[in-house]
Parts: sequence; C-alpha cells; structure tokens
Amino acid sequence: MQRLYDFLRRHPTWVDSFWAVVLLGMSLVGGAIDSDYAESMNEAALVPIALALSLSVALRRRMPEKMLVLAAAAGIAQLIFDVPRIAGDFAMLVIIYTVAAIGARWASWFALAGGLCAAPLAQMRWAEDQTGMLGNAVLAIILTVPFALAWVLGDSLRTRRAYFAQLEERAARLEKEREAQAKVAVAAERARIARELHDVVAHNVSVMVVQADGAAYVLDAAPDQAKKALETISSTGRQALAEMRRLLGVLRTGEHQEVGEYVPQPDVEQIDDLVEQCRTAGLPVDFKIEGTPRPLPSGVELTAYRIVQEALTNTRKHGGPNAGASVRLVYFDDGLGLLVEDDGKGAPHELYEEGGVDGRGHGLIGMRERVGMVGGTLDAGPRPGGGFRISALLPLKPAH
Repeated sequence: MQRLYDFLRRHPTWVDSFWAVVLLGMSLVGGAIDSDYAESMNEAALVPIALALSLSVALRRRMPEKMLVLAAAAGIAQLIFDVPRIAGDFAMLVIIYTVAAIGARWASWFALAGGLCAAPLAQMRWAEDQTGMLGNAVLAIILTVPFALAWVLGDSLRTRRAYFAQLEERAARLEKEREAQAKVAVAAERARIARELHDVVAHNVSVMVVQADGAAYVLDAAPDQAKKALETISSTGRQALAEMRRLLGVLRTGEHQEVGEYVPQPDVEQIDDLVEQCRTAGLPVDFKIEGTPRPLPSGVELTAYRIVQEALTNTRKHGGPNAGASVRLVYFDDGLGLLVEDDGKGAPHELYEEGGVDGRGHGLIGMRERVGMVGGTLDAGPRPGGGFRISALLPLKPAH
C-alpha cells in the first residue's frame, strides 16, 4: 500500500485522469439511459461539454487557471444548449477547490464568483415546476453551499501552505543566524586564545631570556648562581609548556584529550607566585593587597592576573637594568582595583599602544580588550618623573 501511495503522489495527473474518465463515463451513460434527459437535452452538445468538464479535472494541477476558464465555458455552453445537470458538473466543484488552493489570486476570486452564480443560474434554467418560486430559491441557496465550501477548503489549504512555507523560511533563516553566531563565537574564542598565548609566551620567554643572559654572565665567576638561573629557566619553560598545551588543546577537534593534560586558568592567588618569579628573574617587585580577599568571578581573576603579568613583562622589556615595580590589589565592595607602577626609563606610550617595541604583540590593546570583556576600565600612561603606570578597575558584574 505504501508503494502504491508513493506512486500516486509522484503521478497526480494520472490520478486526476482516472477520475476524469469516470466522470466522463457517468455523464455519457447517464445521458443515454435516462429517458427524461434524452428527450430534453441537446444530445449533440452533451459529448463536447462532458469532455470539456472531464478534461478540466484531468489537467487541473498542470494548468489550473486555463482549466477554470474551460470549465466556465462548458458551464455556459450547458446553459445555452439546454443540457441539464450531468455527473460531469462535479468537475466545477473540483476546479474551484483547485484554483482556490494553488491558482493565481485573480483566478481564485473568479472561481468564487462563478461558483456562487452557478447554482442560481442552473436553477433558473431548469426550474422545478412543482416547488414554486420560493422552493426554487431555497433550492438554489442549498446548491450554492457546496461551491462555497469547495472554495473555502481550497483557500484554507493555500493559507496553510503559505504558513508552513513561512515557518520553513524562518527556520532556515534562524539556522543561518545560528551558524553565523557560531562562527563569531569561534572567532572570539580564537582571539581569546591568541591573547592567552601572547601573555604566556611574552612573560615566560622574557623571564627565560633574562635568566639565560644572567647565567652566561656569571657562569665562570659564580657557577652556583648560573645553576640557579638554569633551574629557573627550566621551571619557567615547563610552566609555559603546560599553559600552551592547555590553550592549544582547545583548538584541537576530534582528538581525545586526557584531563590530566590541562591546568586551571591563572587566578588572583597566583599573582603572588608571578611576583616571586619576577623577583627571582632579577626584577624587584613590591606586592601588597588591600581590603579583604574573597572569591571573584573567574573572568575577573584571569583578567587581573594577565594585566599584572603583561605589565611586569613590559617593565622587564623597557624599564632598563635598574628598574623596580610595585603591584597593588585593592578589594572593593563592588570590584577589584589594580595598580602596577615601575620606575624604569620605559618606552614611548605609542609603542605600548602598538603592542611593544616591535609592534607585533598586543600590549595595551590586549589589556583594554580584556578589561572591556568584564566591563571594567583601564588607565595607562607614563608617570610624572619617569616610569609607567597601569591602573584598572574590574567590577564584579559587567556593565549592561
């Protein structure tokens, strides 16, 4: 049965042609065997009228507007040549329904008007003498109802199809918007990872370069200090590799990653370790915490850590050999304050904005992006009398 149903759906014209042949046969047979019809009708006009009505059913889906005109012409010819109602007249209901469902809008209104006029005209042409004028009027109204229902059903189907088409279009549009949002999210995530990689590489490699230069300088005179510097290089490199493995693991798709390969993102508590690492690398850093420490949103903690890390890295790059730095963390009721200062010779502010002396890093631009993501503010610039100052305020809740 399913195969038969699928076949009929693929060949609707064949189905319509079958019913057209049935209507044609019923019309011709009915006109031939009914003696009352044979006496009153113009037998020569019966065949072409029945053929026209049957043809309108057979081709109703292929050319609905043309078949409507053909059915209307057949109905007018039926009135003119005095061919009383035949089984083929059912084709008028079918073509009205079809045009209302899939035809042009003008054809739909024409079908409605023709359907409302068909029954009264037929009742006037072949009035029942026994029922009287009132009875014929009532009968005409009753016979008009099927034509109106056929049009209403077809128009309802048109409306329903248009509604479903609108839903499909909306679903397709939403799917495209979802894909676009996903691409934007991926781009934002990759930009975040790029900033993370910049911070990791810039800080740790800077420490390693400073320690390597120091080890080479004291290698012969103070082997113990050289050994300590090499140990610092080793630990710093391992830390950099661990963080880079965590970040690059996010970019891998379709690969199984073990949980143990990842490390937590840095937070405020690790700033103390960061400061100690800088001290070990030869940069004097004064670190103080004001207020009552408490848990903060992960985005705020990561931003605070990266700002301090970037600021101290820039101090080592641009501050000169005798530079010192200070770091202040201030816990407010509604946020976290950061103040990082150094007394080195520094670099021009424009170079910081471009991302460093080589102009290829993120520098203050990356800091501003991080602060902006959590709804905070950043102020950076040279200090009076020398050095550089970076001040940031990170709210606990992002601004709306």
